Amino acid sequence: MRFPALAILLALCCGLVNGCSKGISRATAATVLSVKGTVVFGNAEQNNFQPVTLKSRIHDGSTVRTSDGASIDLALVPAALAQVSGNSEIKIEELRITKDGNQTDGGMRDRSARIRLSHGKITVLFSRSDKRASQFSINSRQVTISGDSDCLFRVQTDDTTTRVTCVRGKIYATAGAQPPVTIGAGYFRQWPSARPEPVAAADDETAQIDIMDSLNIENRWRELRAGWQNRRPF
Repeated sequence: MRFPALAILLALCCGLVNGCSKGISRATAATVLSVKGTVVFGNAEQNNFQPVTLKSRIHDGSTVRTSDGASIDLALVPAALAQVSGNSEIKIEELRITKDGNQTDGGMRDRSARIRLSHGKITVLFSRSDKRASQFSINSRQVTISGDSDCLFRVQTDDTTTRVTCVRGKIYATAGAQPPVTIGAGYFRQWPSARPEPVAAADDETAQIDIMDSLNIENRWRELRAGWQNRRPF
């Protein structure tokens, strides 16, 4: 009887070790930090929308729409904050985190967020200061924008053009089969454009406004962060 009992004990221990060593990946929801004006979210395919409140949890597959003059601040994942400006629409394609299997530890290994900007304007702060593996990307009609380091940037798009302004850090933009373009702090790029390289924001009034607005939004996020820490679902 000792041998079967010993075998069961060993199998149990191995299961516990494996469970503790493997990360557990799961979908999560965006937290609403603030909302101004009329903002709705829901299933665009079914045209099923409801007003956004501070208690709303916005999951994968949800579309968020802002009316004229409205805005919403979202904590997409712990590594990414975003403000969606008025007359804009985004679709959350993926929000996912991976945590250590040891539930008593609760360490976070990986965070990823992927959204689609159908039209309008979005400002994003992506942070990897804790050096965890994190991914963030925005898809528009013309280009895909991603970051793998601390960065603050703005994307604006409509049916014909996409404009990307980098305020801090650096971001990468890929259009079709073309090689990625690196956009550093203080530069912007527009698609389509006859200029293949990023342009200094100092040479463009709109880009300068984008930078100042993004910095002001970042300052607001600092004020909102304390309250968000108490409400986040991650």
